[in-house]
Amino acid sequence: MSQQEHFRTNWPQGFLWGSATAAAQVEGAGHEGGKEDSVWDAFARIPGAVAKGENLETAVDHYHRMPEDVRLMKELGLDSYRFSTSWARVRPGDRAVNREGLDFYSRLVDELLDAGILPWLTLYHWDLPQALEEKGGWANRDTAYRFVEYATDVYEALGDRVEHWTTFNEPFCSSLLGYGSGVHAPGRQEPRAAVAAVHHQHLAHGLAVAELRHRGAAHLGITLNLSNSIPKDPSDPVDLEAARLFDSLQNRIFIDPILRGAYPEDSLRDLEPFGLAELIQPGDLEAIGAPLDFLGVNHYHDDLISGHPDLSGSDGHSGGAERPAASPWIGAEWITFPSRGLPRTAMDWEVNPDGLRHLLVRLGREYENLPPLYITENGAAYDDEVDADGAVHDAERTRFILNHIDAVGRAIDEGADVRGYFVWSLLDNFEWSWGYGKRFGIVRVDYGTLARTIKDSGHTYGRVIAAAHSGSDPAADAQDRSAG
Repeated sequence: MSQQEHFRTNWPQGFLWGSATAAAQVEGAGHEGGKEDSVWDAFARIPGAVAKGENLETAVDHYHRMPEDVRLMKELGLDSYRFSTSWARVRPGDRAVNREGLDFYSRLVDELLDAGILPWLTLYHWDLPQALEEKGGWANRDTAYRFVEYATDVYEALGDRVEHWTTFNEPFCSSLLGYGSGVHAPGRQEPRAAVAAVHHQHLAHGLAVAELRHRGAAHLGITLNLSNSIPKDPSDPVDLEAARLFDSLQNRIFIDPILRGAYPEDSLRDLEPFGLAELIQPGDLEAIGAPLDFLGVNHYHDDLISGHPDLSGSDGHSGGAERPAASPWIGAEWITFPSRGLPRTAMDWEVNPDGLRHLLVRLGREYENLPPLYITENGAAYDDEVDADGAVHDAERTRFILNHIDAVGRAIDEGADVRGYFVWSLLDNFEWSWGYGKRFGIVRVDYGTLARTIKDSGHTYGRVIAAAHSGSDPAADAQDRSAG
């Protein structure tokens, strides 16, 4: 039996298969074409902020190699490409619109459409103009209104060809990690600023949804990174409280205002010392809770939570730059992440595909008005090796992707309304505070020559897509994708 015959083929009609990147991580051209500093450009210049002092100036040069990268997407058979526009490129220095920057994204959209690939646009993937940060950044309510102006500029340039609009990617990271724990740009450790950033990003999302919908945007949503917060001992009140708090900070202070139009009561209590309730002005929650057409779910791993010290000497999170719970500013320095003995990626994140199935089913059970779901990021970093023939036989990543795709299929079987899967990432890239040391791509980038090589995981993913489409009418699929 061939490898392809092992692939599931009974996917819902029109199910989207894609891959994703972010502007700051792949574009390069850090100060070309009118672009000026984002908070990540400035953060990377702080000694010790980014591994090995690496920066985003060249990244993987997608800005200049974009047509080649779109050809790779077509070779892989992608239905859709999820990308972000850079606020620091579109409105550099918080000034006028940079037409040269918008022209780049216009060319990208045209290349995608010519290749038969659906553009899936994210407006904010963490690259706030540094000029706005110097005015307070997301701790300043005015930034929410500046975001709407930026979103409108992008829509006016691309809205005739782009139908799917994501406001924010993972606001958890750009608020709590950027302004609270300080491990992401802008690197601040200010509890009240972090909580303000949460609310102001919510407000920016809601106001942008209203404005773009008024202008005719067809499909509007947001992407959240969601996790299962699992108490180590469900009978232990200390572990239960730690898991509740972590779930509040990781999940519910983001998804509840957006889907229910209100912050959870326990979150308001937890964050009362940091002024959350004081930030909410009349009309804010109504704007934030505007109906959505889809919810993007980013998921990489679960979190086993304890309120007791980890006596093993390791909390299982050497990749702790992605977790906030050890940060005293949230009063949760006592939370630990014990190991369950599961396999781990190069990020030291546990591998548990069934956690994704559980999460998707749980969302449908807990949120009555849940819009259709798309897995907008799922993937893994491993320490790839290039074979003598130049190939990358990344068996662990291949297995990770296949097993998580299977978990999505099983969630659909249990009633989850999942309509697409985007693997992270198309390309090896700048992995934020890790610099270029962690490779997530299904396409390898040689950082010396910038040459691209499709890895075994990429070839396998292409066969998954082909198998998924093999029993369907391509013309009908294309029409369904265009319709949303």
